[in-house]
Amino acid sequence: MKTQRYTYDYIAGTDIHLWQRSDMFRINTDTAQLAHFMKVRAGERVLDIGTNNGALLLCAEQFSPSFLCGVDIQADACQLAERNLKEHGISHAQILCGDFCEMDLQGFDVVVCNPPFFPMGHHGEVTATPRSIARHELFLPLDRLLSGAARALKENGRLYMVHRSERLADIVMECRNNRLEIKTLQLVYDLRKELAVSVLIEAVLGAAPHCRLPHPILLRPDGTFTQYEPDR
Repeated sequence: MKTQRYTYDYIAGTDIHLWQRSDMFRINTDTAQLAHFMKVRAGERVLDIGTNNGALLLCAEQFSPSFLCGVDIQADACQLAERNLKEHGISHAQILCGDFCEMDLQGFDVVVCNPPFFPMGHHGEVTATPRSIARHELFLPLDRLLSGAARALKENGRLYMVHRSERLADIVMECRNNRLEIKTLQLVYDLRKELAVSVLIEAVLGAAPHCRLPHPILLRPDGTFTQYEPDR
């Protein structure tokens, strides 16, 4: 490993450290918020779509899953995820390199995803680079992401996802189109901005309609975050 191209960092709010490449998508507050939001039970099978460096798989491991699987279309990201899993001594895991939209994965209890946020055309023409692939729907459009997640889940399996708040209407529509019922929806506000910046979603395959909206997450200027607690 060429150490000058890599940094060794931790996921906020955890003691989990991992390698990151300086020229690729890196963990951020979205990663940390999703890691705290998702729920994994002992013995469950977990799939991470767009795993990148494997950060969410490392977070899922603390709950003692029986199997971890990460998918990414970028070979360099897959190699990095494999290294991070190996350094943490995780052997009950598999990293698949390829286009998730072309895969037929099934039998998972939990799917987690920090997907590309921006639809094609949002920033004009986009060149495929490691970072742009992670940020723009070049290979993973929202509709195909959610249809693939639904196929991968067992009945009553759970999807955990973070996305931009302005895409919420699209997310609700595509979840319903794929029998994914949103059970928990939590908005994230940056204290420096007027409107919500992102949303955390828990959806269950085949569940009855019933959605909870807990108090929002507040993102501070220093990058730390906390859940809003009203004065009592």
